[in-house]
Amino acid sequence: MLSCLRNRLFVRSPVASFSASYASRPSFNPTPSFKLTEPPTPGWNLGDGLPTDSTLGKRWKQDETQGWKTWDTNTTTGRDLYRLLTSAVVPRPIAFVSTLSADHVPNLAPMSYFNVVSHNPPLLSISLSLSPRKPKDTRENIHATKEFTVNIISEPFVEAANICSIEAPSEVDEWVVSGLTPEPSVSVKPARVKESAVNLECELYKSIDFVSESDGPPTTTLVIGLIKHIHIRNAVLTEDQKTVDPSKLRPVARLEGNSFVRLGEAFDVPRHSWKALKDSVEKIMEERK
Repeated sequence: MLSCLRNRLFVRSPVASFSASYASRPSFNPTPSFKLTEPPTPGWNLGDGLPTDSTLGKRWKQDETQGWKTWDTNTTTGRDLYRLLTSAVVPRPIAFVSTLSADHVPNLAPMSYFNVVSHNPPLLSISLSLSPRKPKDTRENIHATKEFTVNIISEPFVEAANICSIEAPSEVDEWVVSGLTPEPSVSVKPARVKESAVNLECELYKSIDFVSESDGPPTTTLVIGLIKHIHIRNAVLTEDQKTVDPSKLRPVARLEGNSFVRLGEAFDVPRHSWKALKDSVEKIMEERK
Protein backbone atom coordinates (compact mmCIF):
# COMPACT_ATOMS: atom_id res chain seq x y z
CA MET A 1 0.00 0.00 0.00
CA LEU A 2 1.24 3.47 -0.88
CA SER A 3 0.19 6.60 0.93
CA CYS A 4 -0.36 9.57 -1.36
CA LEU A 5 1.19 13.00 -0.89
CA ARG A 6 -1.31 15.02 -2.91
CA ASN A 7 0.45 18.23 -2.01
CA ARG A 8 0.32 19.64 -5.55
CA LEU A 9 3.94 20.70 -5.45
CA PHE A 10 4.76 21.68 -9.01
CA VAL A 11 5.45 25.36 -9.51
CA ARG A 12 3.76 25.33 -12.91
CA SER A 13 0.43 25.77 -11.07
CA PRO A 14 -0.55 28.84 -9.01
CA VAL A 15 0.89 28.67 -5.51
CA ALA A 16 -2.15 30.39 -4.05
CA SER A 17 -4.50 27.64 -5.17
CA PHE A 18 -2.27 25.06 -3.54
CA SER A 19 -2.19 27.00 -0.29
CA ALA A 20 -5.97 27.02 -0.23
CA SER A 21 -6.16 23.27 -0.83
CA TYR A 22 -3.57 22.58 1.87
CA ALA A 23 -5.82 24.19 4.48
CA SER A 24 -8.47 21.49 3.99
CA ARG A 25 -6.05 18.57 4.29
CA PRO A 26 -4.53 16.78 7.26
CA SER A 27 -0.98 17.78 8.21
CA PHE A 28 1.85 15.68 6.84
CA ASN A 29 2.53 12.73 9.14
CA PRO A 30 6.31 12.53 9.75
CA THR A 31 6.01 9.11 11.42
CA PRO A 32 7.49 6.39 9.16
CA SER A 33 4.57 4.67 7.44
CA PHE A 34 6.35 1.61 6.03
CA LYS A 35 5.45 -1.79 7.48
CA LEU A 36 5.17 -5.40 6.29
CA THR A 37 1.83 -7.23 6.23
CA GLU A 38 0.52 -10.53 4.90
CA PRO A 39 -0.04 -10.68 1.11
CA PRO A 40 -3.64 -10.22 -0.12
CA THR A 41 -4.22 -13.99 -0.37
CA PRO A 42 -1.79 -15.96 1.83
CA GLY A 43 -3.46 -19.28 0.92
CA TRP A 44 -3.23 -18.85 -2.87
CA ASN A 45 -2.54 -22.14 -4.70
CA LEU A 46 -1.55 -23.13 -8.22
CA GLY A 47 -4.33 -22.45 -10.70
CA ASP A 48 -6.38 -20.26 -8.36
CA GLY A 49 -6.14 -17.18 -10.58
CA LEU A 50 -8.07 -14.24 -9.12
CA PRO A 51 -9.49 -15.38 -5.75
CA THR A 52 -13.12 -14.25 -5.52
CA ASP A 53 -13.77 -15.52 -2.00
CA SER A 54 -12.25 -12.37 -0.49
CA THR A 55 -13.89 -8.94 -0.38
CA LEU A 56 -11.10 -7.45 -2.51
CA GLY A 57 -11.13 -10.22 -5.12
CA LYS A 58 -14.91 -10.27 -5.35
CA ARG A 59 -15.09 -6.51 -5.93
CA TRP A 60 -12.27 -6.67 -8.52
CA LYS A 61 -14.14 -9.38 -10.41
CA GLN A 62 -17.40 -7.43 -10.27
CA ASP A 63 -15.64 -4.38 -11.75
CA GLU A 64 -15.17 -6.35 -15.00
CA THR A 65 -18.86 -5.79 -15.74
CA GLN A 66 -18.15 -2.09 -16.29
CA GLY A 67 -16.14 -3.00 -19.41
CA TRP A 68 -13.06 -1.29 -20.86
CA LYS A 69 -12.33 1.97 -22.63
CA THR A 70 -9.72 1.77 -25.38
CA TRP A 71 -7.45 4.48 -26.83
CA ASP A 72 -5.81 4.24 -30.25
CA THR A 73 -2.41 5.90 -29.77
CA ASN A 74 -2.36 6.93 -33.44
CA THR A 75 -5.36 9.21 -32.91
CA THR A 76 -4.82 10.25 -29.29
CA THR A 77 -3.21 13.63 -28.62
CA GLY A 78 0.18 13.83 -26.96
CA ARG A 79 -1.33 15.61 -23.96
CA ASP A 80 -3.92 12.87 -23.46
CA LEU A 81 -1.30 10.15 -23.87
CA TYR A 82 0.85 11.84 -21.24
CA ARG A 83 -2.02 12.00 -18.76
CA LEU A 84 -3.08 8.41 -19.42
CA LEU A 85 0.38 6.86 -19.19
CA THR A 86 1.57 8.84 -16.19
CA SER A 87 -1.62 7.97 -14.29
CA ALA A 88 -1.56 4.29 -15.27
CA VAL A 89 2.14 3.48 -14.83
CA VAL A 90 2.50 4.26 -11.14
CA PRO A 91 4.27 4.72 -8.86
CA ARG A 92 7.32 5.88 -10.81
CA PRO A 93 10.69 6.32 -9.08
CA ILE A 94 12.31 9.73 -9.49
CA ALA A 95 15.85 10.40 -10.67
CA PHE A 96 17.20 13.66 -9.27
CA VAL A 97 19.82 14.33 -11.95
CA SER A 98 22.88 16.52 -11.45
CA THR A 99 24.82 17.62 -14.56
CA LEU A 100 27.37 20.19 -15.72
CA SER A 101 27.35 22.03 -19.02
CA ALA A 102 30.44 22.26 -21.23
CA ASP A 103 30.99 25.68 -19.61
CA HIS A 104 30.71 24.15 -16.11
CA VAL A 105 27.25 25.58 -15.38
CA PRO A 106 25.51 23.17 -12.95
CA ASN A 107 21.99 21.88 -13.39
CA LEU A 108 19.63 19.89 -11.15
CA ALA A 109 16.39 18.34 -12.39
CA PRO A 110 13.95 15.62 -11.23
CA MET A 111 12.98 12.99 -13.84
CA SER A 112 10.24 10.39 -13.31
CA TYR A 113 10.87 8.42 -16.50
CA PHE A 114 13.62 6.52 -14.70
CA ASN A 115 14.60 3.03 -13.59
CA VAL A 116 17.38 0.48 -13.20
CA VAL A 117 18.11 -1.34 -16.46
CA SER A 118 20.59 -3.97 -15.32
CA HIS A 119 22.89 -4.90 -12.46
CA ASN A 120 25.42 -6.62 -14.75
CA PRO A 121 26.61 -4.26 -16.07
CA PRO A 122 25.17 -1.72 -13.60
CA LEU A 123 22.96 0.45 -15.84
CA LEU A 124 20.11 2.88 -15.31
CA SER A 125 17.85 4.73 -17.72
CA ILE A 126 16.47 8.26 -17.86
CA SER A 127 13.99 9.33 -20.52
CA LEU A 128 13.81 13.03 -21.37
CA SER A 129 10.80 14.57 -23.11
CA LEU A 130 11.94 17.31 -25.48
CA SER A 131 10.35 20.60 -26.44
CA PRO A 132 10.91 22.27 -29.85
CA ARG A 133 10.92 25.64 -28.05
CA LYS A 134 13.77 25.04 -25.62
CA PRO A 135 16.57 22.45 -25.36
CA LYS A 136 16.53 20.23 -22.27
CA ASP A 137 19.53 21.27 -20.17
CA THR A 138 19.97 17.77 -18.71
CA ARG A 139 20.14 16.23 -22.19
CA GLU A 140 22.51 18.86 -23.56
CA ASN A 141 24.81 18.60 -20.55
CA ILE A 142 24.99 14.79 -20.61
CA HIS A 143 25.75 14.80 -24.32
CA ALA A 144 28.46 17.45 -23.81
CA THR A 145 30.26 15.98 -20.79
CA LYS A 146 29.19 12.30 -20.83
CA GLU A 147 28.72 12.41 -17.04
CA PHE A 148 25.93 12.86 -14.48
CA THR A 149 24.77 11.76 -11.05
CA VAL A 150 21.39 10.36 -10.03
CA ASN A 151 20.22 11.06 -6.50
CA ILE A 152 17.21 9.48 -4.79
CA ILE A 153 14.65 11.92 -3.38
CA SER A 154 13.37 11.28 0.14
CA GLU A 155 10.46 12.83 2.02
CA PRO A 156 12.40 15.42 4.07
CA PHE A 157 13.60 17.43 1.05
CA VAL A 158 10.94 16.74 -1.59
CA GLU A 159 9.91 20.41 -1.86
CA ALA A 160 13.53 21.48 -2.43
CA ALA A 161 13.94 18.83 -5.13
CA ASN A 162 10.65 19.72 -6.76
CA ILE A 163 11.54 23.39 -7.21
CA CYS A 164 14.28 22.22 -9.58
CA SER A 165 11.57 21.22 -12.10
CA ILE A 166 10.98 24.90 -12.84
CA GLU A 167 11.61 25.70 -16.50
CA ALA A 168 14.24 28.35 -15.78
CA PRO A 169 16.88 29.73 -18.17
CA SER A 170 20.07 27.68 -18.45
CA GLU A 171 22.11 30.16 -16.42
CA VAL A 172 19.89 29.72 -13.33
CA ASP A 173 21.62 27.66 -10.63
CA GLU A 174 19.14 25.16 -9.17
CA TRP A 175 21.51 24.46 -6.29
CA VAL A 176 21.01 28.05 -5.11
CA VAL A 177 17.26 28.09 -5.81
CA SER A 178 16.68 24.81 -3.96
CA GLY A 179 19.12 25.44 -1.12
CA LEU A 180 20.50 21.92 -1.51
CA THR A 181 24.17 21.09 -1.00
CA PRO A 182 26.57 19.93 -3.74
CA GLU A 183 28.91 17.17 -2.61
CA PRO A 184 32.01 16.35 -4.72
CA SER A 185 31.77 13.08 -6.63
CA VAL A 186 34.53 10.48 -6.85
CA SER A 187 34.71 9.63 -10.56
CA VAL A 188 32.59 12.27 -12.35
CA LYS A 189 32.56 16.08 -12.31
CA PRO A 190 28.84 16.72 -11.59
CA ALA A 191 28.20 16.94 -7.86
CA ARG A 192 26.12 14.61 -5.75
CA VAL A 193 23.22 15.92 -3.65
CA LYS A 194 24.42 15.75 -0.06
CA GLU A 195 20.87 15.64 1.33
CA SER A 196 20.15 12.50 -0.71
CA ALA A 197 20.81 9.19 1.05
CA VAL A 198 21.57 7.39 -2.25
CA ASN A 199 23.87 8.83 -4.93
CA LEU A 200 24.78 7.10 -8.20
CA GLU A 201 27.71 8.44 -10.21
CA CYS A 202 27.20 7.70 -13.89
CA GLU A 203 28.94 7.86 -17.26
CA LEU A 204 26.95 8.02 -20.49
CA TYR A 205 26.67 4.48 -21.84
CA LYS A 206 24.29 5.12 -24.72
CA SER A 207 21.85 7.79 -25.88
CA ILE A 208 18.95 7.14 -28.26
CA ASP A 209 16.69 9.76 -29.82
CA PHE A 210 13.07 8.94 -30.67
CA VAL A 211 10.77 10.79 -33.06
CA SER A 212 6.98 10.76 -33.27
CA GLU A 213 7.07 11.48 -37.00
CA SER A 214 9.48 9.92 -39.48
CA ASP A 215 10.83 13.27 -40.66
CA GLY A 216 10.35 15.26 -37.46
CA PRO A 217 12.81 16.37 -34.77
CA PRO A 218 13.50 14.15 -31.74
CA THR A 219 10.69 14.25 -29.19
CA THR A 220 12.33 12.03 -26.56
CA THR A 221 15.87 11.03 -25.66
CA LEU A 222 16.60 7.82 -23.77
CA VAL A 223 19.82 8.04 -21.77
CA ILE A 224 21.49 4.88 -20.49
CA GLY A 225 24.01 5.50 -17.73
CA LEU A 226 26.78 3.21 -16.53
CA ILE A 227 26.93 3.43 -12.73
CA LYS A 228 30.54 3.93 -11.65
CA HIS A 229 30.15 4.57 -7.92
CA ILE A 230 27.29 4.08 -5.45
CA HIS A 231 27.14 6.14 -2.24
CA ILE A 232 24.63 5.21 0.47
CA ARG A 233 24.27 6.76 3.91
CA ASN A 234 25.04 4.34 6.71
CA ALA A 235 21.84 5.50 8.41
CA VAL A 236 19.60 3.93 5.73
CA LEU A 237 21.40 0.59 5.39
CA THR A 238 20.11 -2.65 6.86
CA GLU A 239 22.00 -4.25 9.76
CA ASP A 240 24.23 -6.33 7.48
CA GLN A 241 25.05 -3.15 5.47
CA LYS A 242 24.35 -4.94 2.17
CA THR A 243 20.96 -3.48 1.25
CA VAL A 244 18.89 -0.35 1.80
CA ASP A 245 16.09 -0.31 4.38
CA PRO A 246 13.07 1.34 2.67
CA SER A 247 11.61 2.46 6.00
CA LYS A 248 14.78 4.48 6.61
CA LEU A 249 15.26 5.72 3.04
CA ARG A 250 11.71 7.08 2.87
CA PRO A 251 11.76 7.54 -0.92
CA VAL A 252 9.05 9.40 -2.81
CA ALA A 253 7.66 8.50 -6.22
CA ARG A 254 5.43 10.13 -8.82
CA LEU A 255 1.79 9.65 -9.67
CA GLU A 256 -0.14 11.61 -12.32
CA GLY A 257 -0.19 15.38 -12.38
CA ASN A 258 1.35 17.02 -9.32
CA SER A 259 0.93 14.11 -6.94
CA PHE A 260 3.75 12.38 -5.14
CA VAL A 261 3.51 9.18 -3.13
CA ARG A 262 5.45 7.64 -0.27
CA LEU A 263 5.87 4.06 0.88
CA GLY A 264 3.13 2.59 3.03
CA GLU A 265 2.46 -1.09 3.63
CA ALA A 266 4.33 -3.85 1.79
CA PHE A 267 4.13 -7.64 1.68
CA ASP A 268 6.37 -10.52 0.66
CA VAL A 269 5.37 -12.98 -2.07
CA PRO A 270 7.77 -15.92 -2.48
CA ARG A 271 9.63 -16.43 -5.74
CA HIS A 272 9.01 -20.11 -6.46
CA SER A 273 11.49 -22.49 -8.05
CA TRP A 274 10.61 -24.92 -10.84
CA LYS A 275 12.41 -27.72 -9.01
CA ALA A 276 10.16 -27.36 -5.97
CA LEU A 277 6.91 -26.99 -7.93
CA LYS A 278 7.52 -29.25 -10.93
CA ASP A 279 5.41 -32.16 -9.67
CA SER A 280 2.55 -29.92 -8.54
CA VAL A 281 2.49 -28.04 -11.86
CA GLU A 282 2.44 -31.26 -13.88
CA LYS A 283 -0.34 -32.64 -11.66
CA ILE A 284 -2.63 -29.63 -12.08
CA MET A 285 -2.00 -29.52 -15.83
CA GLU A 286 -2.99 -33.20 -16.07
CA GLU A 287 -6.14 -32.64 -13.97
CA ARG A 288 -7.30 -29.75 -16.16
CA LYS A 289 -6.87 -31.42 -19.53
